[in-house]
Amino acid sequence: MIAYLLLLVAVLTRLAPHAGWLNFTAVGGALLYFGARRPRREMLVPLAALMATDYFLTVYTYHYSFAWMMYLPTWAWYAMAMGLGQILLGARSTFVRTAAATLLGPTSFFVVSNYAVWAAGNMYPKTLAGLTTCLAAGIPFYRNDLVSTAVLLGVALGVPALLRRFHGDPAAAVLAGK
Repeated sequence: MIAYLLLLVAVLTRLAPHAGWLNFTAVGGALLYFGARRPRREMLVPLAALMATDYFLTVYTYHYSFAWMMYLPTWAWYAMAMGLGQILLGARSTFVRTAAATLLGPTSFFVVSNYAVWAAGNMYPKTLAGLTTCLAAGIPFYRNDLVSTAVLLGVALGVPALLRRFHGDPAAAVLAGK
């Protein structure tokens, strides 16, 4: 249940106006959490929801034509983020595993998305200097993605862990999504 609520938050933060906060969304954290807490057979739900959100934003918010091939790296990353959540956080969500997921999720998206922009677009020259410029341009987005992922995973995984540790509260298992 919590995983689906976080997915809804992820979609809503994508649809919210982003002026001034440069991509501060719950997508990375929600995908990592979903991968950790839901069975693999349910992974198409967040993928479809975020694909639909990408389509809506592109066509109705930004008023561009939709070229699905341009989104393949992003969609592949959505699936990879859920897999990363399953691998790192599924069996046991320790502080170290959560910290690793918090760093690897946004970092992998930063690398994949910026490389795709550089390789497929025409904004940057196809040189090492062009790639470096493209990566540098993405740093403000990376920073906020890292912060939003840390906040979401910190709350979603940290609160239930603290409840279990200090109160032995069985409700923490519900909050943990199990």
